[in-house]
Amino acid sequence: MHVPVTRRTATVLALVRPAALALLLAFAITGLSGGPARAAGGDVTWTVRTAANGYGDDRSSYSYDVNPGNQVKDAMVVANHGKSPLRLALYAADGYTTETGQLDLLTKGQKSVGIGAWVHADRDSVVIEPGKTAQIPFTVSVPSNATPGDHVGGILTSLKQSDDAAGINVDRRLGIRVSLRVSGALKPRFAIEDLKVGYSGSGNPFAKGDATVSYTVHNTGNATLSGSQAVSVTGPFGWLRTEAGRIAAPPQLLPGESWKVKVPVRGVAPAVNLAANVTLTPLLTDASGTTTPLQPVRATAHGWAVPWTLLVLVVVVIAAVVGGLLLARRARARRKTQEDARVQSAVEKALRDRTTRES
Repeated sequence: MHVPVTRRTATVLALVRPAALALLLAFAITGLSGGPARAAGGDVTWTVRTAANGYGDDRSSYSYDVNPGNQVKDAMVVANHGKSPLRLALYAADGYTTETGQLDLLTKGQKSVGIGAWVHADRDSVVIEPGKTAQIPFTVSVPSNATPGDHVGGILTSLKQSDDAAGINVDRRLGIRVSLRVSGALKPRFAIEDLKVGYSGSGNPFAKGDATVSYTVHNTGNATLSGSQAVSVTGPFGWLRTEAGRIAAPPQLLPGESWKVKVPVRGVAPAVNLAANVTLTPLLTDASGTTTPLQPVRATAHGWAVPWTLLVLVVVVIAAVVGGLLLARRARARRKTQEDARVQSAVEKALRDRTTRES
C-alpha cells in the first residue's frame, strides 16, 4: 500500500506463546487494550495456532533442530472469527529483543537474514471467509552455510488498515514464534562489558552512601541465553563488603544482542577506593525446556568513594598544624635574632668601656 507522506504508520504485533488460541489484541496508538481488533467496516478478529502433526498437537510455538542444508515442513492454522471475509498477508521475519526485553519481529520492509529468509509459506496471502479456518503450509529451508546455534523469528499474518480520521495506517500483525537451532558447535557465552561504579555520599563524613554499578551484558556466543546476576561493592583489600541484593535477570538475549544493566547498592561505606564485583551466570534452555546454568562470568572495576567533608576537615586540621608550626618557628627565629642583637650590643659596649679606661 502506498502511504502518503502526511500519513503515519503504526505497526502492532502480537506473538502467540500460550498453547491456547490467542486473539489478536487491538493496540491503541499510545497503548494497548484487551479487546479484539476492529476495522472501520465491521468486526475483524482472527486467531493463529500451530497445526497438529508429527511435531505435536498442542504446541505454543515452533521449535526445530536442523542440520545445515536440510528442510522442515510444517503448517499454521488461521481462523476468521469476524463477520466479513478477511484477507491477510503472510510472511516470516527475524526476531530481536526490544528495549523492554520483549521479542519483536522485523517489519516486512526490513531485511531478514535468518528465520525471515529461511521460512516460506506456500502463498503470500490468504482470504478466509467468516467463521472458517485455513491451514497454511510452510517450509523451513536451512542453507548449507548456516551459522550453527540459535536463530529466532516468527511467521506472521498481517492486516493493514487505514484510519483517515487519525491520519494513520495501522499494520496489525499476529504471529507465532519460530525457534531454530542449527546443528554444529554450540558456544553459549556471555561477556560483561563497560563495567563502572559511581558513588554518592552525604555531608556527614562518617555516614554511608549509595553506589551505582552499571555494565552491559553481551551475548557473544551463538546460543540464546538468559542469566542470573550478583553484584557487590567492597573497599580496599575486600573489606566492607556490601551486597546489592536480588537483581532481575536479563531477558532472553539472542546471539549478538546486548542488555544494559544499572544496579543501585545501598549503604556503602566511603572507603576511598571501591571495587564493583559482578558475577553473571548464563542460563541455557534446551528444546525440552530444561534450563542449565553454565560457568559464571566475573568482572571487577574500581571507582572512587572519597568522603569529601572528612577530607576537607583533615586538610583544615593539617593546615592549622602546619601554620602553627611555622608561626612558632618564626617566633623562635625572631627571639634568637633579638638575643643575638642584645649580645652583640653588650659586647660592643664592653669593648668601648675597656678602651676608655686604658686611655
